[in-house]
Amino acid sequence: MKKFLKLIIKILFVSVFGLFIIYFLNMDQKLMEWAYKRVNEIFDRKKTDLNF
Repeated sequence: MKKFLKLIIKILFVSVFGLFIIYFLNMDQKLMEWAYKRVNEIFDRKKTDLNF
């Protein structure tokens, strides 16, 4: 039981520490910026018909 609690505490600590690093270095926004650019590259290549 004691080993199980230590394992749970380690997993929680590593998870919180990892999420803090991602938040502190703003990695989530950097990933979204990269994905947004790739999506725009795909859709900017398509020809559009703008007849109103």
